[in-house]
Amino acid sequence: MIRVLIVEDDPMVAEFNKRYLEEIEGFELAGVAYSVDEALGKLQDTVVDLILLDVFMPERTGLELLDEIRNQHKKIDVILITAASEVDKVQTALRYGAVDYLIKPFEFDRFNRALVSYREKRAFFDMQTNVKQEDLDQNILNRTQKTVSESLPKGLTKSTLKILLAAIENMDKDPFSTDDVAEDVGISRVSVRKYLRFLTDIHVLEEKMTYGTVGRPVYLYHFNEKNRSLVKNYL
Repeated sequence: MIRVLIVEDDPMVAEFNKRYLEEIEGFELAGVAYSVDEALGKLQDTVVDLILLDVFMPERTGLELLDEIRNQHKKIDVILITAASEVDKVQTALRYGAVDYLIKPFEFDRFNRALVSYREKRAFFDMQTNVKQEDLDQNILNRTQKTVSESLPKGLTKSTLKILLAAIENMDKDPFSTDDVAEDVGISRVSVRKYLRFLTDIHVLEEKMTYGTVGRPVYLYHFNEKNRSLVKNYL
């Protein structure tokens, strides 16, 4: 679980952020601090992976806290959640290594995207000891070279693709066949095969051919979770 400290001087906003956080899988609240000094105190005896940080705080600003965290070389990531929209403040936060910047007011969807993106990037690094440039570009730097159109191939629809993706993600990382998915979602084997081929082409699935009990080839698929983001442009 990713342990999160909310640093926000407005109790109502802190409560909203807390409720939003509870809606997203993989995160747990490590605490709430209503000032920079209180936050620094909590960091002394609390394990924190991520801080949701406001800029405008009493006495000392959130940017001062971010600066101090960096000076102390703490391995803590920070997402700014603030009404501060001035360019200099945004640039300062990014220079200090903020992984995202949300300007109030914002919708839950934007909050969710920030947290999910952070979770995916953290999972990517946790799974690696060394990285290739291609993987770094695709998973962290968002500089994937587009070699295919962002439009789905003819005959495929976004709604059906979402249904199939949900079924695939529920396979618990086990290899699966076209028949497994077709039976689960109630869509014809021929149609399912087209979607699996598409997901294989964009490297969201890995395909391996084996032989069944009667000697006929069977294609098994494995969900490449680290490439899950590659399908977003098609949804």
